[in-house]
Amino acid sequence: MKFLRNLLASVLGFFIALFLLFVFFFAIATIVGAEEQIVVKSNSVLELDLSTPIKDYAPKEDNPIAEALELNEERLALNKIINAIENAKTDDKIKGISIKTTFINAGIAQTQAIRNKLEEFKESGKFIYAYNDIYTQKNYYLSSVADSLFLNPVGAIDFRGLSTEILYFKDFEDKYGIKMEVVRHGKYKSAVEPFLENKMSDANREQTTSFLKSIWSEITEDISNSRNISIEELNNIADNSNGRNAEIALKNKLIDASIYEDEYQEKLAGGSDEKVNTISIEDYINSGKGRISSTAKDKIAVIYAQGDIVYGEGNEHYIGQGIINKAIKKARKDDNVKAIVLRVNSPGGSALASELIWRELELTKKEKPLVVSMGNLAASGGYYIACNADKIIAEPTTITGSIGVFGAIPNFSQFADNIGINAEQVSTNNSASYSVFEPMNQKFYDVTKEGVEQIYTTFVNRVSTGRNMTFEQVNEIAQGRVWTGKEAIEKGLVDQLGGLEDAIKVAAELAEVENYRVRNYPHYKTDLKDALQMNPFMKASKEEILKETMGDENYQLYNNIHKMKNLEGIQARIPFIFQIK
Repeated sequence: MKFLRNLLASVLGFFIALFLLFVFFFAIATIVGAEEQIVVKSNSVLELDLSTPIKDYAPKEDNPIAEALELNEERLALNKIINAIENAKTDDKIKGISIKTTFINAGIAQTQAIRNKLEEFKESGKFIYAYNDIYTQKNYYLSSVADSLFLNPVGAIDFRGLSTEILYFKDFEDKYGIKMEVVRHGKYKSAVEPFLENKMSDANREQTTSFLKSIWSEITEDISNSRNISIEELNNIADNSNGRNAEIALKNKLIDASIYEDEYQEKLAGGSDEKVNTISIEDYINSGKGRISSTAKDKIAVIYAQGDIVYGEGNEHYIGQGIINKAIKKARKDDNVKAIVLRVNSPGGSALASELIWRELELTKKEKPLVVSMGNLAASGGYYIACNADKIIAEPTTITGSIGVFGAIPNFSQFADNIGINAEQVSTNNSASYSVFEPMNQKFYDVTKEGVEQIYTTFVNRVSTGRNMTFEQVNEIAQGRVWTGKEAIEKGLVDQLGGLEDAIKVAAELAEVENYRVRNYPHYKTDLKDALQMNPFMKASKEEILKETMGDENYQLYNNIHKMKNLEGIQARIPFIFQIK
């Protein structure tokens, strides 16, 4: 009887605790839902701070508990930023825009898309001013669109051209006996080059120089048009660091004046005594200005594929065939969806997952117009899923192409020998097996090489069919070679230059609809289990802790090696071990 009483008491206690937990979460959700509505005041200046991470698509989490506990990752959505600037053009309460951001936490193509939208905003007659203590190069590129650009008297502008640095590990591997066994196709497929060589190959140097120059030409051309400085002068400024202090920057017309922040605030007021209200881009979006209102019945579906491509379900940060294909099917079966835009921002990844997504898009293309919009990256596997669209539209600075594949497997055989470890195997058959503690045998290499060649041939055939080119024509520009969007047009990989808005307009034209609204996919949902697994007493994610501890550059190195170590299956992936500075 005592045992039964204790058992019943435990069960009752469990359900009481569960009920109280439910009441607690319900109360939090109610508080979140009752948050004060943001109101845009008259005589407001929209302040553009883009130091928060920017994703192409960052839907609001469907989880009030995680939101209340502040577990959701802070980020801005590019599509909402673009919509907000569009709405600000005709919003009587917005008198102008102030660009005031410590740095731009976005890719170059995303930055260019925002800059182009700001150019459109200027047509409204409203002002754009920019101010900073120190301008990073990407920040200056964006800010140069302003009517007037200001710098702190003791500030500086980092304007020196583009560069990248790649670390090579071959000597390290030879010294310590820990290496990556690599099988690849494509002389430019440099994702794995750092594990095979101790210096950059001529082919990799050629492609890296080419796309850096292409991106730099876009940046200097845009700045030249906005600041009325010739491209030749801009390159001279970059060569001689002629933005290194405010006096030199002013002399070289990089800025309009050297002033303090309080003086900048006076300029925003326009000499008026009336108080200027500032509203952040986040608050303006949350006030409802992050979307374009429409009551149209017809819809253009925009499906966002962002992040590395992995085999599996996927989520907001990774492209999996699970979530993406569900979104494609849902859009295809919706009679009100007249056309589909696939927004790709990916360096590629799993060749198998890429093929599965390609197939779903191929089925969809037979029923509805399909247009691809490329973001910062649409390369390798990212191009694989894009190549069969009716139209492909890329930003001039998009990194694309990289049509090639590889397989990479860690190997510790030499290291094991050095420390006295011997691995013995027993098998029932003489199959092409592999052990990380034994050198790769020829049979396993031959089978893996055959798989790589088969997938490369399939990849090239997909591009050949989608782009109406011969196999030989595609193979000539493939081999893992990376191109910018500007270069890709000349090679036949892209149809036109433009942003997501342009792609949506093209999709509407192909579907022959004039009045439409945009419907974004997929819908990501964080369930209660996911929320509870997150530590409510530690808001920072593992990535944020590592970044803070190691610094951005060291974290990128760690992250790249970690990704390479965890690759599964044959990969269609861009050379991701580089960072443009």
